[in-house]
Amino acid sequence: MRWKELLLDFFFPRRCPVCDQIVTPYGEKICKKCRTQFKRIAEPKCKRCGKPLEKETAEYCYDCARKTFHYESGIAAFVYDAGMKNSIARFKYAPFRREYADYYAEEMCKASRIQMRRWKPDALIPVPIHKARLAFRGFNQAELLARGLSKEFQIPVRTDLVYRVKKTTPQKELNDKERKNNLKSAFHVKPNAIECKTVVLVDDIYTTGSTMDALAKALKANGVEQVYFVCLAIGRGY
Repeated sequence: MRWKELLLDFFFPRRCPVCDQIVTPYGEKICKKCRTQFKRIAEPKCKRCGKPLEKETAEYCYDCARKTFHYESGIAAFVYDAGMKNSIARFKYAPFRREYADYYAEEMCKASRIQMRRWKPDALIPVPIHKARLAFRGFNQAELLARGLSKEFQIPVRTDLVYRVKKTTPQKELNDKERKNNLKSAFHVKPNAIECKTVVLVDDIYTTGSTMDALAKALKANGVEQVYFVCLAIGRGY
């Protein structure tokens, strides 16, 4: 009911994902003055992972040019710079700013609209977090983003297909080789994943692609034919 929403807004007003102040004007998801603070992904960008590139003539980033990934391709909305890093940290860690997810998902929808029509996925799969982390945080940030995409594109979110069975070290603390070893046997895919032929993985951050690759490999080993991804933010390519 509308009065409940108004009551919640009064006691827990929406915070801006950029400045973390109460959003102005009222009713928006981000402050008017902050709308241009996050850097959107633009061309040139990697044809595989979507990282922004420095060279106009380059087709692939350094990672995609030298590695073979199990996923087909992906896209992100923003560059993972200092401002976005701080915003995501507030979103995921106490005091949590779950309301940021509304703005994040809206921008991810804008960034991926053309690709979603082309991919025609059977399901959106949020990158799972370990049950211990879920119990501590109370939510999976990737699932909040996936729910926003699902509402816009009318694609079901499946949280019952993949589980993180290994409590891994945060990827940001590891180098490239350690990231791969960290994710070995980290995910378990239920056999009924075979009913989905094309899926889109959803997460907040893409850096080297190790997590997406590990998930794509596990899904394809269980019958999925095509795996794509959509992320909120991605690091720069070279």
